[in-house]
Amino acid sequence: MSKNINVLALVKGEEKYIFLFNDENRKTTLRQLGRYASNPDLSFTWYDAAVMSQKVRKLTRIEKAMQSRYRAVSSND
Repeated sequence: MSKNINVLALVKGEEKYIFLFNDENRKTTLRQLGRYASNPDLSFTWYDAAVMSQKVRKLTRIEKAMQSRYRAVSSND
């Protein structure tokens, strides 16, 4: 379980979409991207959702890799 909070933001004209997530709510964040994309009142598109979901997954992979490295270094001390 990570205490780190990831921040992902998208600005489209007057609209600003800011997502804060960690490992515990990553799936909820991904679902929210789809909800925003399906909302015709928002400028958030399915393309935006796809790009943002890739970034969420990439940030998650990076964070897990960093945690593994930290544990490896810590166990060598």
